[in-house]
Amino acid sequence: MTILKVLGKTCGFFGYVIQYACVTHCTFEYIGDFVMCSGPSMEPTLESNNILLTEHLTPRLQRLRRGDIVIAKSPSNPKQNICKRITGLPGDKVKGHFPKRSQVVPRGHVWLEGDNSGNSSDSRLYGPVPQGLIRSRVVCRVWPLNKISSLTEY
Repeated sequence: MTILKVLGKTCGFFGYVIQYACVTHCTFEYIGDFVMCSGPSMEPTLESNNILLTEHLTPRLQRLRRGDIVIAKSPSNPKQNICKRITGLPGDKVKGHFPKRSQVVPRGHVWLEGDNSGNSSDSRLYGPVPQGLIRSRVVCRVWPLNKISSLTEY
């Protein structure tokens, strides 16, 4: 009888572990997560090793706005994520890498640029980015603690 009790308690414990793992996965996949920023492209707004709280609902509901900072799959390297600011929405006229060449952001795309324009690979280099590559919108910086701040403009 004791073996059955131990086995029952063990199964119950693993059942709770699986439930919590599923809830955690769904939260991070569909609601929001934490992202570590690396590289100089968003300086001075963000610095390397800043940890950001992001949310996934705004991109899924296609409620992105000009000025939002987003995390997206890199159009030039799908294994890498990028952190950039939306500077153009569908229908906006934007300037590419060469100042005399402008273009209109096509439907279903956004124009992404780093705040540190002199040190950023962004839409000026690779063009409009499909909205489907956007994973999340940055809500706030949570690390370092002395620089906790909201990063939304509304």
